Amino acid sequence: MYQVGLARGLIEDKTRNNWTGDGPRPVAWVTWYPVDDTAQGEKLSVDFSATNAAFVIYGGVLNADINTSCNTWPVVLLSHGTGGSALGMDWLGARLAASGFIAISVNHHGNTAMEAYLPEGFLCWWERADDLKLALDRLAIEGVLAGAIDFSRVFAAGFSLGAYTVLALAGAITDVELFQQTIATKGPNGPKEFPDLSDHIPRLMASSVEFNKSQTRQHDNYGDSRIKAVLALAPPPPIRAFTPQSLRAINIPVHIVVGPADKEAPPDTCASWLKTHLANSQMTLLGKDVGHYVFLGESTELGKTTEPDICIDAQGVERSTIHHQTTQIAFKLFESAT
Repeated sequence: MYQVGLARGLIEDKTRNNWTGDGPRPVAWVTWYPVDDTAQGEKLSVDFSATNAAFVIYGGVLNADINTSCNTWPVVLLSHGTGGSALGMDWLGARLAASGFIAISVNHHGNTAMEAYLPEGFLCWWERADDLKLALDRLAIEGVLAGAIDFSRVFAAGFSLGAYTVLALAGAITDVELFQQTIATKGPNGPKEFPDLSDHIPRLMASSVEFNKSQTRQHDNYGDSRIKAVLALAPPPPIRAFTPQSLRAINIPVHIVVGPADKEAPPDTCASWLKTHLANSQMTLLGKDVGHYVFLGESTELGKTTEPDICIDAQGVERSTIHHQTTQIAFKLFESAT
């Protein structure tokens, strides 16, 4: 096991505008990575910002030099769920780094708790995959990770809408009309983070240049041939927008992990549907009372008080135990793919 280092920063994607169209798209990133046991410095262990105080943060030694016992290290790209944050994937990123992986996570612009929520960010899911590709490309050549990434061992893992994102990286192609067909006669107007989301669509179609430009990109293939395996945690309803033919074309291993009591991403209509279209896939159903938000960080007492819906699990469900089990699945998946 290695001591964990942590670094954060911001990249500007000058190939895409931000949602207001007045500057480049921001891609804030966090990385966890192995460092020497003797590494000294400030250690981020808890982020006390208002958006993250609900969860325990393992963090690491800030900006420490990467361990040089290996020339290069395998890397896992991490994608947060709807309205989440890069640091929200800390429970997985820190565990990966302690076991000899680099983990890179990003804030998906307009769909992250680290910014104001924007309807465009909640509607244009396909933009998220390029955030991760950009972070991988840039961090491989600059900063603390420069020259340290093993491009023969690149993997991806995502939670909820992050699972959609990493499947897009594997080559799944979006057709929003397919998703709309599955919700035409049921369901709310948006996720709990943005319950009136669909009400914004007419305005965006009429007035948002960036939204309409993005809509023309929805059918693009965002696959990255460097990705060798994908871990999909609680894949959400938007995966029903993937074309079945594009899912059938994915030949890298995919492991789906889901709780049977998941109400936000019901396994029968999401995870199980997905598995039937992926030839090279496995699915793990966790304990019968495991729900959706178990894949967020371990909750603080403040979180349990202020955000009980996402911080309190069913009786008998230990979030730390689920995290350990999920990490072991990740290790087995990534090792078998190399």
